[in-house]
Amino acid sequence: MSKLKSSESVRVVVRCRPMNGKEKAASYDKVVDVDVKLGQVSVKNPKGTAHEMPKTFTFDAVYDWNAKQFELYDETFRPLVDSVLQGFNGTIFAYGQTGTGKTYTMEGVRGDPEKRGVIPNSFDHIFTHISRSQNQQYLVRASYLEIYQEEIRDLLSKDQTKRLELKERPDTGVYVKDLSSFVTKSVKEIEHVMNVGNQNRSVGATNMNEHSSRSHAIFVITIECSEVGLDGENHIRVGKLNLVDLAGSERQAKTGAQGERLKEEKKMEDLRREKDAAEMLGAKIKAMESKLLVGGKNIVDHTNEQQKILEQKRQEIAEQKRREREIQQQMESRDEETLELKETYSSLQQEVDIKTKKLKKLFSKLQAVKAEIHDLQEEHIKERQELEQTQNELTRELKLKHLIIENFIPLEEKSKIMNRSFFDEEEDHWKLHPITRLENQQMMKRPVSAVGYKRPLSQHARMSMMMRPEARYRAENIVLLELDMPSRTTRDYEGPAIAPKVQAALDAALQDEDEIQVDASSFESTANKKSKSRPKSGRKSGSSSSSSGTPASQLYPQSRGLVPK
Repeated sequence: MSKLKSSESVRVVVRCRPMNGKEKAASYDKVVDVDVKLGQVSVKNPKGTAHEMPKTFTFDAVYDWNAKQFELYDETFRPLVDSVLQGFNGTIFAYGQTGTGKTYTMEGVRGDPEKRGVIPNSFDHIFTHISRSQNQQYLVRASYLEIYQEEIRDLLSKDQTKRLELKERPDTGVYVKDLSSFVTKSVKEIEHVMNVGNQNRSVGATNMNEHSSRSHAIFVITIECSEVGLDGENHIRVGKLNLVDLAGSERQAKTGAQGERLKEEKKMEDLRREKDAAEMLGAKIKAMESKLLVGGKNIVDHTNEQQKILEQKRQEIAEQKRREREIQQQMESRDEETLELKETYSSLQQEVDIKTKKLKKLFSKLQAVKAEIHDLQEEHIKERQELEQTQNELTRELKLKHLIIENFIPLEEKSKIMNRSFFDEEEDHWKLHPITRLENQQMMKRPVSAVGYKRPLSQHARMSMMMRPEARYRAENIVLLELDMPSRTTRDYEGPAIAPKVQAALDAALQDEDEIQVDASSFESTANKKSKSRPKSGRKSGSSSSSSGTPASQLYPQSRGLVPK
């Protein structure tokens, strides 16, 4: 595979980590074998039989637990970043379960040059290339976004509650609308931008589940290069590098106790001190550059040239390793064919045994292929059913809308709406042109009857203005006119008329018991008179008002107690 071809295609690389302390303490068995030369990974079934063959998977490249960080970057990721600097788009992401070494591969140990991961190496690679370029101008912009439950959030924005939209245009392709970007001029600045985004990602929400494996973060580096061509004009090429964090295992590790956070703060303080020391050392080196000359050449420039040559040699070695791996794979397949042709047997039984083993091996491969085909068929059937269901729902909705349009919207209005409608690619939905615009983009004219007036007037309104001096049909602002107050057609409220006896009874009922005065002498005399004038009867006589004119309410207090049911 050529270098250009490998830089512009999808490459799948597998890296296997060693067994950790817990796995060794639990006496786990090793079930994975890595063949770096052939680029193959063999997985054994720990519960299978002794005669069961391991499953072998072939990838573009395979690295075992002895692989170093710079080897992985030079052989796999450097060609991709070079293609981005040439104006192509590239994406790097690590996929796997928590604890498989994704964070170590992508970030590594930033303080140790030999253990730096893909992200810091790519930053250094980009700005080193820019510093060595001649007659070229570069603009490097960085963006940081997070995808969680199909919602996009800008990690570099001040408003962390705002959700962004994913758009697509024929000329630019897929993009995120209103995504902020910051211009960076050095490795330190782009690392600062990434650290700010990481802080917003970890602090932006209180629920730590948002930063689990269901949350994806994408750090986008846009590199624009302006170069004078052979025609004497500036030509600009643009490339994008997408660094994807799919799992976020380093954030899951932060769900522990406060002691771990204290350790992280101490490590950050140590890193700050190391950076300050490195900056001081760099300042001293810059001060000595003008004094260090060898053969009329600056030592720093000479060192940069040597580093460039060394990187070129590393790329050549990595390319040679890839070619050796491909040749080794071809030789293995050809050796099997040659051995089958040259193989001789001493007896028929030996031939039968050997061919039986080959048949068993081929049968196991056949079963594996059949199982894979079955899985693919089931997946295809499931996807087809989902697509058919979606298609049926869309068709049903479309028929309903057509039915509404045909039965409730006149044809003339329908044609007007169709002529005014257009599709807005920015908003990603249909819109209508303003109704005041015509096909020739001329403003609509006012009616003839409204010449010289602020609003259209009818013939009846014009005649009324001439005949009567009312302000109703005048072309004036009615807000500034004084309103004519209507005449009053209502009267004040008057309470209902109450008879004097009823009023006296109400007043007596509302009096307090302390205010009631009882005259006992008059009560006795009145009682005697009644007893003499009337014979006794079997029924009890009820209370009645005296004939002397004294009201009964003044003699007998009215009870205001319980009401009989």
